Amino acid sequence: MQESDSHPRVLLVEGTDDKHVVIHLSERSGLAPNFTVVEKKGKDSLLDAIEVEVDIPGRTVLGIMLDANDDLHARWQAVTDRLHRLRQEDHFDLPDLPAQPQPGGTIIDDRLRIGVWLMPDNRSTGELEDFVGNMIPSGDPVWPRAQAFINGIPPDDRKFAPGKIQRARVHAWLATREFPYPMGLSIKAWNLDTSASNTTTFVNWLRELFKEMS
Repeated sequence: MQESDSHPRVLLVEGTDDKHVVIHLSERSGLAPNFTVVEKKGKDSLLDAIEVEVDIPGRTVLGIMLDANDDLHARWQAVTDRLHRLRQEDHFDLPDLPAQPQPGGTIIDDRLRIGVWLMPDNRSTGELEDFVGNMIPSGDPVWPRAQAFINGIPPDDRKFAPGKIQRARVHAWLATREFPYPMGLSIKAWNLDTSASNTTTFVNWLRELFKEMS
């Protein structure tokens, strides 16, 4: 039996950091603990799991959270291709899918409620660290220094890909805390500001997606 088989409400995420950010953000925000977060160990594994997960007996809600990375449209297309395939295979009569992700997070209601969130904000390229970077408290004196440190590394000496510079900045900042926790535990430790607008939008999407059905 897979981790998600016995749960009616499931949020699929790519990895461990994603899982713990959602768990601790949910706790900080007072969300009802009525869903489980399942890491799928990568984008491709998550996408491949969609068709399996919708057929789990008793499943009522399926959330899908993915990084947009460097191509928001391609990531949205990858998700909607799987959902369209479900329609073609007569799993259920999905309503028309939007041509692009909704800014506040996408929710599709049918016999199964399906939600999609593309990190960081359904509008931009990026990933989890771009989302978490927005939670670094405004006016924090170390954040500009962490950015300057990463920016100052000569390109030839950088061990991270060009598109991962924000990831490096965020982790450099986290390393300067009294207790340098990973992102999820940094939320729990109140090192990060969960009142940021993008964070609030994400929490509202989770709340709407996993609310009790009437």
